Amino acid sequence: MFGLALNCLRGCSQNIRLFSYNELLSATGNFLPSNRIGRGGFGTVYKGTLRNGMLIAAKVLSAQSRQGINEFLTEIDVITNVKHPNLVELLGCCVQESNRILVYEYAENNSLDHALLGPRSRPADLNWEIRSEICLGTAKGLAYLHEGVAPHIVHRDIKASNVLLDKNFVPKIGDFGLAKLFPDNVTHISTRVAGTSGYLAPEYAARGQLTRKADVYSFGVLVLEIISGRSSSRSWSEMEKYLLERTWELYEEERLLELMDPELKEYPEEQVIRYIKVGLFCTQGAAVRRPSMPQVVQMLSKPIRLNEKELTPPGLLEDWRKTGEGFRLKKLDPDNKDSSTMNTTSPLTSTPVTFSEMGPR
Repeated sequence: MFGLALNCLRGCSQNIRLFSYNELLSATGNFLPSNRIGRGGFGTVYKGTLRNGMLIAAKVLSAQSRQGINEFLTEIDVITNVKHPNLVELLGCCVQESNRILVYEYAENNSLDHALLGPRSRPADLNWEIRSEICLGTAKGLAYLHEGVAPHIVHRDIKASNVLLDKNFVPKIGDFGLAKLFPDNVTHISTRVAGTSGYLAPEYAARGQLTRKADVYSFGVLVLEIISGRSSSRSWSEMEKYLLERTWELYEEERLLELMDPELKEYPEEQVIRYIKVGLFCTQGAAVRRPSMPQVVQMLSKPIRLNEKELTPPGLLEDWRKTGEGFRLKKLDPDNKDSSTMNTTSPLTSTPVTFSEMGPR
């Protein structure tokens, strides 16, 4: 497997810089614990400074993990061929003895998860203008992955910790280790479920059927987290309900502004409500009813009136993994067939859905 990594790097050596292990050791202060800025399922990320003064983020993958090698190869293969202002830039890598290290541009404001939801976060510093630009920038990055490159790319792990923020809080999607390539003639891929609980689309979590709409679902959850300042994986203690379920309740009661992060005192109410509704459009139970990411960009960019007659309840999952039974879909509205069916992945049998109306809001 290690030889495969070397062969892969030889094939893309013109597009990627090869760092020596000693060079990265020096840059990170021997991978000093105080330079650790993140930790994922396959490795640890360290802040470093190259000899020319350039700041980097070095992602050191676990030498013991076979899955880590797969992620390493996938990330190199995917990200060396894509360039976009809202995607993190891969500067190079290190393959030396048993070391596998990915070297990225450094994001001065760490991850969105750290800035918004971390134990030392300062949510008030993320005013509405910054939050709205994070939503829009992330949407543009995903739209580029889904439609702007061939073959299309499904990220599979869109979440707050995988959105990095530069010095100006410009969002950059990172961590492409779970990404999948989609040829034009493929509507879905059956694959093992990978990603993060709370962001997983129901049809993907329950059946392993992956489409670009799985990323759309994850993005919708992310938008609601950005607006509310709450994690999708933590329940509202006074109600024992999770973010998506609570958002739908507030929508039905026409009290959506109550979702807003209490840290924010000033914000444009109509725009906030529109963003919340976009999040709900993205998280509908039936994958075919969710908008594409280019449509999402349009819905966020312009003060258009959303066609709420097409909006159905979000897809919610009950996690049975602790008992070894995986996931099942939670029925939010038993009278609505779109919220209870699991046959949601085939676009060939769907009717067209209109997400917006022509008149301005």
